[in-house]
Amino acid sequence: MTHILQQVFRMKKLLIRLILPFLTIILAASLSSAPALASGVYQIPNLTAGDSTWVLDQGDVISRINEGTISSSLENLAKQTGKEVRFVTIHRLDYGETPESFGQALFEKWFPSKEAQANQILLVLDTVTNGTAIITGDEVKPLLTDTIANSVAEETLAAPLRDGNKYNQAFLDASDRLVAVLSGQPDPGPPQIVDTVQVEGTFKKAGETDKGNATAWVVGLLIAATIIPMATYYIYLAVQPSSEG
Repeated sequence: MTHILQQVFRMKKLLIRLILPFLTIILAASLSSAPALASGVYQIPNLTAGDSTWVLDQGDVISRINEGTISSSLENLAKQTGKEVRFVTIHRLDYGETPESFGQALFEKWFPSKEAQANQILLVLDTVTNGTAIITGDEVKPLLTDTIANSVAEETLAAPLRDGNKYNQAFLDASDRLVAVLSGQPDPGPPQIVDTVQVEGTFKKAGETDKGNATAWVVGLLIAATIIPMATYYIYLAVQPSSEG
């Protein structure tokens, strides 16, 4: 009996040694799919008034073609009116940070004086929550009033995001409206919202499926490491000739 138990324990140790590398690979894959680290104002590159950077897409949600289109429109606006608009997307904010607090801090980092801030507009989007914020300088307020500015952030930019995370359309619409208003044209207003009935999908997202599969593999392998030695032991007993024979 002691000999049989020793064999079972040896088999269990062998199985654990074989399974551990697979567990390590699966856990590493799960960790690699974790969300990116949060971004703070201190991680954003420096920028000053007159800089030719108009779009800072750290959330990676705007296509290169549309980024070029938006940058061209905002650059022409700056040349014609002296008013500078910049779009910033962030994938994840620091804990306790909001788009408004982040935007205000970044605005003051880039444009530390009232004179530097005067003709600046900063539109911020957090792509995790789709939260938005807009910060404006004093000289743009006669055209871009606080009411219009908030409407740009909360309606023009946010409406396409609520309709399937259409980031490119959102920033193109926001750019067109800001350029029109800051150029002295009539405000085109926010997009008209069409009520639609949405049926919640029953399919998991790709990230959820990956994590679920990894967890299932880990649990399955751990169960196998426990059950297989026990089953082997009982099978071994069952096939042994009776000592009374």
